[in-house]
Amino acid sequence: MTGTVIRNTGSFYTVATDDGCEVQAKIKGNFRLKGIRTTNPVAVGDRVELDGDAGAMPFITAIMPRKNYIIRRASNLSKEAHIIAANVDEAFLVATLYHPVTSTTFIDRFLATAEAYAVPATLVINKVDLCHYDAEREEYLEAVSYLYRSIGYRVMHTSTLTGEGVDALREAMAGKTSLFSGNSGVGKSSLINCLIPGMELRTAEISTTHDTGMHTTTFSEMFALPGGGAIIDTPGVKGFGTIDFDAAEVGHYFPEMFKASSGCRYGDCTHTHEPGCAVREALEDSTISQSRYASYLSILADSAPDKYRKPF
Repeated sequence: MTGTVIRNTGSFYTVATDDGCEVQAKIKGNFRLKGIRTTNPVAVGDRVELDGDAGAMPFITAIMPRKNYIIRRASNLSKEAHIIAANVDEAFLVATLYHPVTSTTFIDRFLATAEAYAVPATLVINKVDLCHYDAEREEYLEAVSYLYRSIGYRVMHTSTLTGEGVDALREAMAGKTSLFSGNSGVGKSSLINCLIPGMELRTAEISTTHDTGMHTTTFSEMFALPGGGAIIDTPGVKGFGTIDFDAAEVGHYFPEMFKASSGCRYGDCTHTHEPGCAVREALEDSTISQSRYASYLSILADSAPDKYRKPF
């Protein structure tokens, strides 16, 4: 029996079988994928094979080859990865510029990871109603949008309060298996409630003390979209740690740096200190942004071999 994993609670998996049923399944304790050290060997979106005795909960016995997947570091001091989702047509990173603030470092780390794992990505700036009618906030919204559009990313503006951009987002996701990711409190659940009438996912107020979101989604789950396609909703995360990046290739995942690097004097230029570095020249003349370069350096630091070495 084969099917697609549509829910992962940590202990059990819900699989939508190819014959139209939904079954609860589990994995054996020694089930691991070769070459990938992860906290969750099976992810939402995985195509799997099931086996089990009649009347008993089936076991997931195999994962079919993945088209792609996207992962992040499981924790700040871990060498293990957490697979966010598999077999994704497009990743939609939901961010907010106010209440709460999504840092550009978080955005850049997510986009670089999507590039590394061959997942097309769109930046969705939500709660744009908080920017309208305030000249300074509106200017910042336009600056952030211009930055990522100039690199080549699609940037969408949405508001569940006013409905702005929701129809355009629905159209962009039609017929696709789309990943929804972002910090806690950016409004992923509220957007899904707008996209899927009657869904009524639980939402929570933003903390007034720290201006941060509180987790309302506790596990990953796939929801069918009216008219075709699906959304993979994921728990909100505070940070986005990269993993298994070769330091020499990090610049490849920043499209504007990769383009500029063709002019570097050395083919193995790290864009940090070498003479004749076209990337740093582009940084000086502002064709590469300071914020993007800072994010690049932070991922290089992640790739340092001793970063996650445990102290004696």
